[in-house]
Amino acid sequence: MDSIIEDVQVRKILDSRGNPTIEVDVVTWNGFGRAAAPSGASTGSREVVSFPEGGVDVVVREMEDFIASELIGMDANDVATIDEVLKEIDGTDNLAAIGGNTTVAISMAVAKAAAESYNMPLYRYIGGHLVNELPFPLGNMMNGGAHAGVNAPDIQEFLVVPVGATNVSEAIFANAGVHKRLKELIQTKDSNFTGGKGDEGGWVPNITNDAALEIQAKACEEVGDELGIEIRPSLDMAASELWNADEQKYVYAQDGVKRDTGDQIDFVKDIIDTYKMFYVEDPFDESDFDGFSELTSKVGDKCLICGDDLFVTDKELLAKGIESKAANAIIIKPNQIGSLSQTYACVKLAKENDIVPVVSHRSGETTDETIAHLAVGLSCPMIKTGAIGGERIAKLNELIRIEEELLNPKMGKF
Repeated sequence: MDSIIEDVQVRKILDSRGNPTIEVDVVTWNGFGRAAAPSGASTGSREVVSFPEGGVDVVVREMEDFIASELIGMDANDVATIDEVLKEIDGTDNLAAIGGNTTVAISMAVAKAAAESYNMPLYRYIGGHLVNELPFPLGNMMNGGAHAGVNAPDIQEFLVVPVGATNVSEAIFANAGVHKRLKELIQTKDSNFTGGKGDEGGWVPNITNDAALEIQAKACEEVGDELGIEIRPSLDMAASELWNADEQKYVYAQDGVKRDTGDQIDFVKDIIDTYKMFYVEDPFDESDFDGFSELTSKVGDKCLICGDDLFVTDKELLAKGIESKAANAIIIKPNQIGSLSQTYACVKLAKENDIVPVVSHRSGETTDETIAHLAVGLSCPMIKTGAIGGERIAKLNELIRIEEELLNPKMGKF
C-alpha cells in the first residue's frame, strides 16, 4: 500500500530561540512527511511534558530505533491508531517518558506522509475536498511579560486582527503594515527605543501598559483607514505569569499596581470597552474558571475571551469550561496535548459548542508550516502566528499559497 511506513528518522534542530527541538521524517512507499515541534515560554502547568529528562538528545540517542521499529509497517493513513501506539510506548499520563514534542512531531509527520502518499496537500487530507475557508491571522505587534525584558509592558502580547479583510493576502499585509506603523509610534513614546523585538517578532518598547494600548489602537486606526478595512486590537495577557498566589493578586510591576480578581475583571472589561478589543486571551490565572466565566458573561458577544493555559488543548478541560461558560474561544496548540488526533477531538468539541478554535504557534518556533494546514483543514476561523520573522512568515506565506490553490476561498466565520 502507498501509505505503509517504511522508515522513521528523528533529529535535533534549532528553534527560533536557539534552543534544541525535534524534527521527524516519516517515509512511506509513496510519500514523505517532515514535521518539527515548537516550544513555549509561558506554558500551562497542565500541558504534557515537552521532552523526557535529558532532552532531545535522549530521544535521538536512545529512543529513535525503538520508536521506528514500532511504527514501521503501520499505515500512515491511520493517524489515530499511531497516536495511540505512541501513548502506549510512553506509558505515562503526561508523555513524560518520550515527550509531547516527540509524539506531536511524529503525529504531524505521519499525517503529512499519508497526505503525500495520496498526492494531496495536508489541509485537504485533513478537511476533505470541500474545504474552502481560510483563517484570519492574529498578528503579534508588541511584546511584554515573559516574551520581553525589564521595563517592557506587563501584558505579554499586543495583537491585531484585520477583521475587515476580504482575503488572507490582504489580512497578512495589513498586519505587516500595522507592525511597521507601530515602530514609528513607539519612537514617539520611547526616545531610547532601539528597535528590539521579542521572541515572536513583536516590538519591545519601554513604555507603560496604558501607553502601549493607546498606540496599538492608533496604529490599527491609521493603517485601517489607509487600507479601507477595519483592523481591531487584541491582547494575550498571559495572566498566569502575573498571578501571585501568596498575595492572591495580579502584579503589574511596570505600572506598580496589584489587582485582585474583582479588580482584574473590571480592568480587563474597561480595556475591552475603551479600545474595542476583538479578542483577549488568558485574562486570568490558568486555574480561575470563575474569573473567566464572570468576564465572559459581562462582555457577551462584544469580544472573544480565549483560554490557552486554561484549556491547554485538552478536551476534558474544555468540557469543564463549556459547563461553566468560562470562555467563547480556545487556543489550539498540538504540542500541548501531544497528537493530532487529540487536537482534532478538542477542535470538534469546541465547534459543537460554539467555542471559536484559534490555531496557534509557540514563542519558540521552527520554519515548519504544518499549523497553517491545520487551521485550514480544521476550518478554524483564526490563526495566531505572528506578523514578521522567518519562522512566522513560513506559516503566513503557506496560507497565501493555500489561498491561491483554493482559488475563491471565504474568510472564516466567528
